[in-house]
Amino acid sequence: MEWAELEDRARALAAAGGRRILGIAGPPGAGKSTLAAHLARVLGPGLAVVVPMDGYHLAQAELVRLGRADRKGAPDTFDAAGYRALLGRLRTDSAEVVYAPAFDRSLEEPVAGSIPVPPGVPLVITEGNYLLHEAEPWASVRALLDETWYLAPDDTVRVRRLVARHVRHGRTGTEAARWVSRSDEANARLIAPGRDRADLVVE
Repeated sequence: MEWAELEDRARALAAAGGRRILGIAGPPGAGKSTLAAHLARVLGPGLAVVVPMDGYHLAQAELVRLGRADRKGAPDTFDAAGYRALLGRLRTDSAEVVYAPAFDRSLEEPVAGSIPVPPGVPLVITEGNYLLHEAEPWASVRALLDETWYLAPDDTVRVRRLVARHVRHGRTGTEAARWVSRSDEANARLIAPGRDRADLVVE
């Protein structure tokens, strides 16, 4: 599917009336954040704001306390209930600014109150791994999204991107490849069945 087609589809959602939420799901390295940022840039700040699921990563100290730091990015390393609550508020509260958290990759930590969603913005684009995950507490996220897209790029390209991303953020090439193989790809296998629940599959 061409970029222009995706832009037109997002623009139609923004024009549908009220506030709509577009969810972009897919495995790690699929290009979710890149596409979401592109759509928001093309539509402009008056029409679209990106609210990433990654803002609901648990803090590193909490992951250490829970014994989950070595598999950061797995479904239970996020505050899924908090993310669901934010989506619910975004659907119903358009009279005032709603603040969402972001994830700072340079810190590897979530940062609260980073993303303002002004009143009157008709489209919120949210992206993340588990928007279409079938296990609770994630399964109920789908009902809060007006439309969902699943990104399914070539796996070889996707894995190469992932390794490069981890290297950019401080891992050696060997460490990055090991993390992708052990953690990211395990998560990708969990995410894959969600493809069948999407309104649109982008290959």
